[in-house]
Amino acid sequence: MPSAIGARLSAMMFLQFFVWGAWYVTIGNYMAAQGMADLTHWPYTVNPLAAIIAPFFLGLVADRFFATERVLGTLHIIGGLVMLLVPQASGSPVLFISLLLLYNLCYMPTLGLSNTLAFHHIDDQERQFPLIRVFGTVGWIAAGLFIGFVLGQFSGGELPDRTPLPLYTTAVASLILGLFSFSLPHTPPPAAGEKVSLGSIVGADALRQLGGRSFYVFIACSLLICIPLAAYYNFAPIFVANAVYDQGADNAVVGLLPNPSSLMSLGQMSEAAFMLLMPLMFARFGVKWMLAIGMGAWILRYALFALGAPDAVFWTVAAGILLHGICYDFFFVTGQIYVDKKSTPAVRGQAQGFLVLVTYGLGMFIGAQVAGTLFNAFLGEAGALSLAQWRDFWLIPAAFALAVLALFVASFREE
Repeated sequence: MPSAIGARLSAMMFLQFFVWGAWYVTIGNYMAAQGMADLTHWPYTVNPLAAIIAPFFLGLVADRFFATERVLGTLHIIGGLVMLLVPQASGSPVLFISLLLLYNLCYMPTLGLSNTLAFHHIDDQERQFPLIRVFGTVGWIAAGLFIGFVLGQFSGGELPDRTPLPLYTTAVASLILGLFSFSLPHTPPPAAGEKVSLGSIVGADALRQLGGRSFYVFIACSLLICIPLAAYYNFAPIFVANAVYDQGADNAVVGLLPNPSSLMSLGQMSEAAFMLLMPLMFARFGVKWMLAIGMGAWILRYALFALGAPDAVFWTVAAGILLHGICYDFFFVTGQIYVDKKSTPAVRGQAQGFLVLVTYGLGMFIGAQVAGTLFNAFLGEAGALSLAQWRDFWLIPAAFALAVLALFVASFREE
């Protein structure tokens, strides 16, 4: 792979995840500031809903009829234009969430498209792809720091997360990425001329080939564990804003990490570090215990949040965020490796798509609704949770995750 192509693919990944990180972490705090505190779970519902629909779009259209870079560019441009409208609809919750759904329907297929484009132009996937993909993590980190250190200068003393500035940042970055995508190397549709079937699109064909007791246990536990996991993506930024910034965090902390987005970016820094350690860990622990450690880290994260909530203890909140490297890499990345090792070349793409459908799609969809219902039960008429209520809130997904971990350890047999 020529270095010029590698640089362009890395820039694509950087912008791909900068776009996602700019709005995904901030949207809950923005909605709460706009009087929609009881609806903050809906962006995290429409996002996995779009993830469920994305394989159908990719399988029926993008993979068969159009060059990948053109579809990628078109979707990001349309998404950027939609995101420009989102802040204008903050006075109408139904329109606001509908526009976010439309935006996510544009964005979520681009995750698969960007991976497809990168894999098409590299020679050694195991060695080269991580070096390109890590720029996505860097892009997410950059989004959080940009919001805190740059947008914070223009937010009039308000936390920038609670202003529309991050949404406009997402829109502009989407438009830039859309235009940039048309300069990426030409990538013909990967499945042009192939016969299409519903089973191949949703991964049912792959499931039939890979099926076995342990694989079914893995799939079931992956679905179940994503239900409590959804609470973090939705409510951790809101909790951080309440417990750290509203409760008067140490001035030194605010100076270094001036807003919830920048503090949450510590999780992606941890993710990048643990990504480098994964080959050593994988050889030491194997699939079963890597997955178990990942699930256990989620339990510990929620326990730390609950422990520190009543007195707004900063170190427990920060430690919970820093666990993200173990939480994400040991569970999600290990799961992807396990599925790849189980797959044959003929069903590899279908199998990975099915895993995304189960975790980021169905699991996160159910989890967002469950977490939203739970949050609103605590919220009542108050408008915000007290720190004591945050403690009780985090203990519930911790207990759920503990039950899933026990089921997995007792039932899964590594083959």
